Amino acid sequence: MDGLEDGKAAVPHYHGHRDRLRARFRDAGGDLLADYELLELVLFRSIPRQDVKPLAKTLIAQFGTFAEVIGASETRLRSVQGLGEATILDLKIVQAAARRIARGAVLKRPVLSSWSAVLDYCRAAMAFEEKEQFRILFLDKKNAVIADEVQQTGTVDHTPVYPREVVKRALELSATAIILVHNHPSGDPTPSRADVTMTKQIVDVAQPLGIAVHDHVIIGRDGHSSLKGLKLM
Repeated sequence: MDGLEDGKAAVPHYHGHRDRLRARFRDAGGDLLADYELLELVLFRSIPRQDVKPLAKTLIAQFGTFAEVIGASETRLRSVQGLGEATILDLKIVQAAARRIARGAVLKRPVLSSWSAVLDYCRAAMAFEEKEQFRILFLDKKNAVIADEVQQTGTVDHTPVYPREVVKRALELSATAIILVHNHPSGDPTPSRADVTMTKQIVDVAQPLGIAVHDHVIIGRDGHSSLKGLKLM
């Protein structure tokens, strides 16, 4: 009666759902959960006194996937009704943790034998950015990553890149090879003519100084492109 039973407040209906979802995660792991269910688990801690399933489903419907929700900008997340600043901060913490884990699988390891880890890291770091970023992985003589830096951030469809600055930084780090990476916020990783031209300019400056350009990878929400794989460099 009016939320009371035997003199005690009735337990909200979503408590049982939370317990069941936590048990599924504990018993089977996250791989068997739908994206909205994994997102619910994150939201449980941020929003303890509310049924968060509708919010989780709204976020997935608006952004597409768990990764895209986590990677969405704070400005876009603020446009979703029901998301407060504390919850947005928690989502950004999850994003930072995912990037740190992916980065740990790359640094100090030979990239040519862990190429899938390199791609996973670049995707985690850049796939859902709303502006173009130009990133460089600097490698030592064993092709292990010694540094990972975002050299330039541009607009939604252009990033200024200066070949001599790229090579200058490689020399400062005593790198013997580099991998160029940038993202296409449009989602389509197809290289443009400007991407190909810029890559050739960097190769032309780097080669005489003994610095190899192993690849130029373009990251999009829908996948990636390798200029080397496409025989464009």
